Amino acid sequence: MMRDAWFILRHETRNMFRSWETLLWTFVMPPLFFYFIGTMTKGMGGAAGAGGADRIVVEAGTESGWLGKELEKKLSGRGFQVANGGEGARRLKVPEGFTASVLAGKQSKLLFTRRGEGLGTDYDKLRVQLAVYGLLGDLIVATKDGQAASAEALAKLEGKPRLLTVAAESAGQRKRIPTGFEQSVPGTMVMFTLLVMFTSGAIWLTIERNEGMLRRLAATPVSRSGIVAGKWGSRLVLGLVQIGFAMAVGSLVFGVDWGQSLWAVVALMVAYGALAASLGMLLGNFARTTGQVIGIGVTSANVMAALGGCWWPIEITPLWAQKLALVFPTGWAMDGLHRLMLFGEPGSAVLPHVAVMAMATLAAGWVVARRFRFQ
Repeated sequence: MMRDAWFILRHETRNMFRSWETLLWTFVMPPLFFYFIGTMTKGMGGAAGAGGADRIVVEAGTESGWLGKELEKKLSGRGFQVANGGEGARRLKVPEGFTASVLAGKQSKLLFTRRGEGLGTDYDKLRVQLAVYGLLGDLIVATKDGQAASAEALAKLEGKPRLLTVAAESAGQRKRIPTGFEQSVPGTMVMFTLLVMFTSGAIWLTIERNEGMLRRLAATPVSRSGIVAGKWGSRLVLGLVQIGFAMAVGSLVFGVDWGQSLWAVVALMVAYGALAASLGMLLGNFARTTGQVIGIGVTSANVMAALGGCWWPIEITPLWAQKLALVFPTGWAMDGLHRLMLFGEPGSAVLPHVAVMAMATLAAGWVVARRFRFQ
């Protein structure tokens, strides 16, 4: 059987990589999707700064004064990384003469803008407000005994013990929702792997059956199990080449960090590639025409990609949608990648994902082997 399977695998793999459609959707289209989707969504969650801080660009006039500097300190204390120029999803404009206006008791308006909407934007607005009102409160306390307002007075106040303190503890590990290339590269990789298996992988099987090639193959001494194993193996090779290429481009071109457990990422994607190959075989085995393969394959791959979290971070969707995602192989793959790449979980966290996809691969492979159609 192994000798037959190896012969079929080499022949099928060579034929698939000679097809320009396969090469286009394996090596050309994914990087284009990486770039366009990643660029469009790069600022949705805000640009992260060093150490995980959220970058905010403060546009302060030349006459903003020492209160402008104190405001920047307050923003840093609220988890922002303050920058005084450049591009950024968060921007705070401090008006000219800020210090003089505040000390004179005049109204001074600060303008905060942020790309995107939702809870993240509301949270950033709250942090900016806390920084502004915190500065105002410190200024009132520092000058309540008639002392002149100055940076030294605020520094002296900061050094005094607080009469009221709040003890805060984390209720769990924070999930950092991915944006930009952190989302587009893994999501596109998972989507296109399934798409290629549902199209190129399944179409070849349908063409061979309709043109009588499988009937002629059945008349040879090659075993049935060898034929099925060889054809599945060739599709697995195609999927692994596609995954490896996507990960390499993601790292070298788009700077994607695959996390601390690269071995777990590789194991997860090998399991996903094996399942995608089995599902492609399943579709090619039961579809009657190439038109059916294209229609069913493209539609189902896009639906699974959307519901599985390839198009957008599944963490921003309602809880029922997050549970629904785990019905699909794309959902298992994306959930595992997010755990390893973004949530800081160990490699063992994706062992259930690998096990589920391995069992699904065996189940689909068993059906194909039992019901494989030569005509």
